[in-house]
Amino acid sequence: MRINPIQLKTQSQLITDYRNNTGTIMDFFDYLPYDNYSQRVDDLHERTFDRKQLTDALYTINKEWDAPASTLNNIERLKETDSVVVIGGQQAGLLTGPVYTINKIISIIQLARQQEEKLGVPVIPVFWIAGEDHDFDEINHVYLPDASQMKKYKIRHRLMEKRSVSDISINRQAAVEWVDELFEQLQETQFTKRIYDSIHDTIELSDTYADFFARIIFHLFKGEGLVLLDSGSEKVRQLETEHFKKMITHHKEISEGVHEASERLAKDGYTISLEVSKTDGHLFYHQEHERILLFRNDEEEWIGKQNEVCFQTNELISIAENHPELLSNNVVTRPLMQELLFPTLAFVGGPGEIGYWAALQPAFHALEIKMPPVVPRLSFTVVEDKVKKALERFEIDIADALNKGVGTFKETWLQSKSNPPVEELSVQMKEVIETAHQPLRKLAKSIRADLGDLSEKNLAYLNRDIDFLTERIKKVLEEKYEKELKAFDEIQIALHPHGGLQERVWNPLPWINTYGVEIISELTSRPYAFEKGHYIIYI
Repeated sequence: MRINPIQLKTQSQLITDYRNNTGTIMDFFDYLPYDNYSQRVDDLHERTFDRKQLTDALYTINKEWDAPASTLNNIERLKETDSVVVIGGQQAGLLTGPVYTINKIISIIQLARQQEEKLGVPVIPVFWIAGEDHDFDEINHVYLPDASQMKKYKIRHRLMEKRSVSDISINRQAAVEWVDELFEQLQETQFTKRIYDSIHDTIELSDTYADFFARIIFHLFKGEGLVLLDSGSEKVRQLETEHFKKMITHHKEISEGVHEASERLAKDGYTISLEVSKTDGHLFYHQEHERILLFRNDEEEWIGKQNEVCFQTNELISIAENHPELLSNNVVTRPLMQELLFPTLAFVGGPGEIGYWAALQPAFHALEIKMPPVVPRLSFTVVEDKVKKALERFEIDIADALNKGVGTFKETWLQSKSNPPVEELSVQMKEVIETAHQPLRKLAKSIRADLGDLSEKNLAYLNRDIDFLTERIKKVLEEKYEKELKAFDEIQIALHPHGGLQERVWNPLPWINTYGVEIISELTSRPYAFEKGHYIIYI
């Protein structure tokens, strides 16, 4: 395995400025992303955390998932008053979902490891599973390479009502059939049977899709001490009562502050994926498995968008006290809940997350706490040997393939195989015919209007025949160079699938099947500089 850093040119201006500490973006954060975190440790020591209840809940939750000893040991270390965490999260994707989930977990583990060595205090890696999310369609599939494209494989589990992922019982028959379908697409290796059996065993042990995700993660990161938390768990909700009450009490400062910050960001030229208004409640109320986003009306009541519910503030506080499992956070208040529950040394996020976190500083300040350091996660692109050789063969720079894809390279290469290029020759022929045909059209029009129209159709027929011959020549060329064009397609789906980064489409299963689960361990063990951002992994 060889690892090289590389510069991405497709990132937003916000992320570029944030990484480089330029522009006005740093005004929206309390700490620099790559700074010495000793000040953050001092700031955390001035606050108190209910470590006993937190670690008891974490121990119970992780133990239910058969967490490895390294995880349970780290939960025990979190009881120490000087211990801190590096935290990040994601939805509970099937078989981890897209590779960026793996990249984020590696980032959390790496940063925790690096900072524990620098600061001399226990730094625990924590992954927050967004189990309260209701959009099953976002996680019910994976993509695998299939010929010249990435093919979507969706589990055949139809939900009759919306439920949080933590509440969706796994359909074991559908899951087994889905896994079998995936493995039919994979070439058998020395690792295939072991992986296949392991996944089937995990399905049998899992009650929900959140369980399935957690057990897969523990299997991949067995010795790393990663601590998992399911935000949809009622055990977690029981820890959140006082924090919900703070958010309810300070809702006005939170909603107005975030709205004002989002407007300032737009004024400074930064685009974020967060739509907010001053009337947003930034909390969900759960009613019969439905999640209702709350708003504030002119009478200062908490209501659903369709008036499904209506609460006075004191009623909502009572719900937080007696039934916290009926409440959950949205993207604005989830970071606040993380910060109130955990002594957070740093939050690790993807580009989209960092974008909307830029608007959250007023929300943290409304609760009289600082926003933690926000660190862009590491990003990887895996390059297998056949793709590397294809790049070298066609003399394509990997940075170009990564940032732009190889569609233009493919077209140019194919055109070079006809001399002169068929497209160029086709254009020239049309120009010659148009010139030669012009006197005939002129004469036809002078004789009678309908004859003029016929002459125009005649020219169109000639051009159509040229197009037909051009396409036939191109098709023959494509057949002749089918092998080479397939190599271009393999580069494209490996490095620029669906017009974007590999990590946003690919699932890790093909690489784990080819190289074993150990590939994840090796990736995690290598040192990375967070300032570099993106790495090419040659395997």
